[in-house]
Order: sequence, then C-alpha cells, then structure tokens
Amino acid sequence: METSTPTGTEAGSGPVLTASAPRAMVVASYVAVSLIWGSTYFAIRVALDDFPPFLIGALRFLAAGGLLVAYGRLRGHRWPSRAEWAASALVGGLFFVVGNGLLNVAERSVSSGLCAVLVATMPLWATVFSRLFGDSVSRREGMGLGLGLVGVLVMNFSGELRAGGTGALLALLAPMGWGLGSVLSKRMRLPSGPMTTGSQMLAGGVAVLIISLVLGEKLPASPSFRGVVALGYLAVMGSLVGFTAYAFLLRHTRAAVATSYAYVNPVVAIFLGIAMGGEHLDATSAVGGLIVLAAVLLVSQGKRPKVVERQGPRRASMLAA
Repeated sequence: METSTPTGTEAGSGPVLTASAPRAMVVASYVAVSLIWGSTYFAIRVALDDFPPFLIGALRFLAAGGLLVAYGRLRGHRWPSRAEWAASALVGGLFFVVGNGLLNVAERSVSSGLCAVLVATMPLWATVFSRLFGDSVSRREGMGLGLGLVGVLVMNFSGELRAGGTGALLALLAPMGWGLGSVLSKRMRLPSGPMTTGSQMLAGGVAVLIISLVLGEKLPASPSFRGVVALGYLAVMGSLVGFTAYAFLLRHTRAAVATSYAYVNPVVAIFLGIAMGGEHLDATSAVGGLIVLAAVLLVSQGKRPKVVERQGPRRASMLAA
C-alpha cells in the first residue's frame, strides 16, 4: 500500500505510523499475518514430503516477488535504485534465507508445533536488536514480551513437542534472522508501495535459489497433488498475502507490535493440528495459549502514538513516543 512517508524511522525517533493507515487496515493486516503464518507451519511440513527445503522457498518467493514487482510497475512505481536493491537484498536475505530457509530445513526433523514455539521468540530478538540500534522499550512492552515467552514455554510443557538437535538449533536461529531483518527494514531506504515487498522477495528468492542449486536440490519428477497444493498455498497466502500484510505492519506500527504475531502462531498451529491432524488440546496447551493472547494484548498497548507535524501543508505522521 502506498504511503506519504518513506519506509523507516525518523532520526532520533520511533517507527512512523502514517496518517493514511486506517486502524481497520492495521487490525486486518495483523489478523491476516497471525492466522496465515500460523497455518504455514503445517503447509511447510506437507510440502516437504515432495519438495526439498530451499527449493520450496525459491519457488514461492520468486513467484510472489515477481508478481508484486510486475504489479508495481503496472501501477507506475519506478524501478528500485541500486541502493534500494542492495537494501532489499540484505533484508530479503535475512527474511528468506535465514528466517524461512533455516525453518524449512528444521521442519524435516522437528515438529511443526515446536518450530512455531521456537519462532515465537522472534519478538524478543527484534526487541534486542532494536535496543542495540538505540530504540527504547516501554515497561509494558517488556512485560508483554516476557509474558509471551512464558506462554510459549508453558505450551511446550505439554509434552507434545519434541526437538531434534541440529533442527532445533536451526529453528532457533531462524527467528533471529527474521527479527534483525524486521528491525533493519525500518532503517533502510527501500522502494515504495508493492515494490517494497516485491523487491525483498525477488532478491531473497534469488539468494535461496542459488543455495538450492549449490546443494543440488531438484524438482520432484511427479509431486503429489497434496504437495503441490501446499506449495501453492505457501506462495499465494504465505508469501503474497501474508508478507504484504507484514510489510504494511512494519511500515505503520512499532516493531514490538508488528512482530508480536509470532506469539499467536503456536496457538493457530495447535488448533490447526486438532482440525486437520486429529490432535487433541490438553489443559497445559490451553493455559499457554491464553497467556500468549494476553501477552499480545499487553504488547499492542505498550505505547500510544502522538501526532507530529511534518514539513509541508496537510502532511502529518503519527510518531511513537
């Protein structure tokens, strides 16, 4: 979505929320990211039955990124500059090579539920990186982030989730890359409109494809219908819809709010397992899920924005205190 302000932060300020971002759009984007990305853990597991891990990322991100860039050009958006492509490559690499690529590899040996729990630490890493770049964190935000971690740990106590050595380590490294990418995306000069997401996906998809080719991954000769549907879901819903909504959140909310969707994902993953995998929800998981939802509410109310006038007539932005 187009905005009247550049992506990133003002010097010495918090993230910018433009006046052109209706609250309903922010809420809709947050719900979309929480629900869609909560379901992609199961979709990745299904796709891995037919496709190698990095090739999954290459196919979905090149397809979605290409469509977004083409749409942006048709809408009249300019082609990204060399500096913007460089920024997109860095952020896209953190998102799609480290964040998604390592997660795909991890899900070959680690349950999708446990991966969702480990990835839920991402807001904590985003907060750590934000502090390193000089951002402040309110007491309520800090309490919410800590409470969210407690919630996912409680869910892990249910005994349903099991890790496997290297896979668990990769699943823990993945959210570090995603958290750093989220923080950097607010500080780097990126293209506007759909080109923002499209350039990151395209650049990241190329990097993932190179890794896939180096590893010798190949397309399956006759993938199952189930695997193809799962890959299509990941490309359209997980990448095109989900990441576009997430990029919107990063442009218009604080990092702690945008990244707190990761606390909802384990809840969605568990309920999806019940609906599609015949699993059951025990009391411990239910309690953990309630704690997670409480943490999301606490983080989302962490800081209230205030309006700051920009230069020029009728141009204002909302700047987090």
